[in-house]
Order: sequence, then C-alpha cells, then structure tokens
Amino acid sequence: MGSPAGSLALVTGGHGFVGSHLAAGLLAAGTAVRVLDRPGPRQTDLGGPRASGLDLLGLREEVELVEADLLDGESVAGAVAGCDSVFHLAAQTIVGVARRCPHETVDVNVRGSWNVFMTCREAEVGKVVFASSDKAYGTAPELPYREDFPLRADHPYDSSKAAADVMARGLAREWGLPLAVSRFANVYGGGDLNFTRLVPETAIAVADRRAPRIRSDGAPRRDFLHVDDAISAYLAIAGALDGEGAAGEAFNAGGDQPHSVREVVDLIAAVGGGEVEPEYGPGLPPGEILDQYLDSTKLRELTGWAPRVDLRTGLGRTVEWYREHEEVRP
Repeated sequence: MGSPAGSLALVTGGHGFVGSHLAAGLLAAGTAVRVLDRPGPRQTDLGGPRASGLDLLGLREEVELVEADLLDGESVAGAVAGCDSVFHLAAQTIVGVARRCPHETVDVNVRGSWNVFMTCREAEVGKVVFASSDKAYGTAPELPYREDFPLRADHPYDSSKAAADVMARGLAREWGLPLAVSRFANVYGGGDLNFTRLVPETAIAVADRRAPRIRSDGAPRRDFLHVDDAISAYLAIAGALDGEGAAGEAFNAGGDQPHSVREVVDLIAAVGGGEVEPEYGPGLPPGEILDQYLDSTKLRELTGWAPRVDLRTGLGRTVEWYREHEEVRP
C-alpha cells in the first residue's frame, strides 16, 4: 500500500476511469481522498456527456471534490495543500483530440503537469506518482519496452506525455522531489467510457449482439492491464517511494504478453457468448504505432508487484459490467 492509513491523497483526474478506481483503492486502504478535476461537463471524443467514474463506483460522497483547471496554478496549490501524497493522472488522453487540438493537449499535459510538480515541491508533499504512458516510448528499436529505452514519441499525444515524463524525472533529481513515473499498458475494465477504445467498444457490441467497429485492420499488438492490476501497481510505486530506488525513476506495468487486436476481439466474443462479425478498418489509424508492449521486471523486482487478472478473466468481467450498465452505453 502506498499511503498509510489516516493520510490524505490527491488524485488528479479522479472522475475518470482509472482515477476513480484509484480513489476506490486508496479509500479501501484507509486513506482519505481528495479529487481534482476540471470544472464543467465531461465530454467524450464523440461529443456527448460522460458520466463520472466516482458516480459509477458510488464514491462521490466518500471523497472531497475540488474543481480546478491544471493551468491555474493557484487553484492547483489549493488542491495540493495538506496532502501527503499526489497521484497525477489528469491529462488530455484521447489521441484523436490530440491530433485536432495539439495546443490544448500540450498545455494540459505539459504546462498543467509543471503546475502540479511545482506545487508539490512548495507544499513538501511526501510522495508523487505521475501517470505517463507506454505511448511515450514511440517506435522503439526493439520490444518489449524497457524503462532505459529513449523516449521517441512522434505524435501530439505521445510527445506531450514524453515531455512531461522527462520533466517529471528531471525535477525529481533537481529538487530532490519524491516523485516516480508510471508507464502502463492499455488499461481496461468495467467503467471505461471512452468508446473509441478497443475493449469498451467491442464489449458493448458483444453485449448488444452487433458488429464492433474496429479502427485498425486487427494487426496491431498491444499489452493489456486490468484496472485492478493498474491500481495495485500505482500503490506499489507509491509504497516504493518510502524507501530507496524509486524517486526519479520510471516503472512499466503491463499484462506480461502482447495480443493482437484480432485476438482481443475474438476473445471478447468468446467470453461474452456472442458471435459477431467485426467491421475492421483499412489499416493502422493515424497517430498509432503498430506494436507496443512492456517489460515490467523493474517494478516486480523492487516491489513484488505482478498482474493477477488474466486477460480472459478480465474481459469476461468487463463484458458483464457493460451488460449490467446499459445506462452508460452510447
């Protein structure tokens, strides 16, 4: 566990899919949670409203809510004040939006992160975990990605995460800030309302007995991490900041084995009990990399963390979640 019972943790982006599950994990461990998210309605890449993950998990009344824009340093400082730990997950995360609005993506993901890190330094926060991305690696000379690989991101979203990643680790060394960086695989599970992503789109299609619309031709290979394992990895990284060897470091966390898009679609159909004929795209979507998967040895050796939810089990749980929550479907 990353934060002792009785402490206060800030989760930025806490209304989101992973952020809300992280809030749940912290609460379960006895840590009070403050959530920072931007004011106004949350939007999907499709333009419609998106429910809060806190509401889906029944946690809205269990956390302290703070509305603040990451670009407003004074508001960020108010949210950080009094916190023992900060988990910085808030970001512009949708690849399509990043291509259409690169300035906004850089502002939020780089300048917004600077505000968080600067405020954490001034407030002498005890531990900070920054959510980078496997996308920061870009097209690597070999696979799987290891933490000592150079970050070769090309596209707007990937580049913004790589820039913030480098900045975070540099500031940790320069300032002595107890900060570590996470680079996770594709996180999936019930409650992901970004329906442009592979798993929610396919899971809902299988539940509805319709053809899933896949953006690629099915060939790309990805690493998948169930949200429960992602949360345990965040807490393991935070816990490692209590000792030596974590500050200023990056840590991968993935599901141990890459799977092609076609494999995942077929597996979702199998565990969901539905025969579907996917509508595949013509090739690799703009801004995407063909193959991406991670080596998680570093985190395993330092903390003992390991994924516990195999892909078949996790996808089965995910399909059932969407079957039981028709109200969130697009």
